[in-house]
Amino acid sequence: MNLSNLKPAEGSTKTRKRVGRGSGSGLGGTSTRGHKGAKSRSGYSRKIGFEGGQMPLQRRVPKFGFKNINRVEYKALNLDSLQKLAEAKSLSKVGINDFIEAGFISSNQLVKILGNGSLTSKLDVEANAFSKSAVAAIESLGGNAVKL
Repeated sequence: MNLSNLKPAEGSTKTRKRVGRGSGSGLGGTSTRGHKGAKSRSGYSRKIGFEGGQMPLQRRVPKFGFKNINRVEYKALNLDSLQKLAEAKSLSKVGINDFIEAGFISSNQLVKILGNGSLTSKLDVEANAFSKSAVAAIESLGGNAVKL
């Protein structure tokens, strides 16, 4: 075998359909487009979602709900994950940069501290938002909850 006698496997290729090359070819005349109508013309393009005049799905299904443009999305972190982070890095002050380095959040996310789990060490915590139970737990140990 060499470059001069390479060829594709048997049955893996097909000859393309050459339409509109005279009636003798068997694909002349209407060139497989049927008779008349918009679909037989050049330049025809159907609107997206058009269903042949039937009421399209987009209009049959009712509108539902809305998107609140003022919604603020927070990444939730619990007190027990704060405790683990503080123990692992022996920190007394935990902030946004520590959460990013630990892989809890990405740099463009906002953080809300929730009160699930228990905190055993005094911590100063910086975050975008806190739940009431989280603030109570942090301050009961003498720490500070600083809202950014």
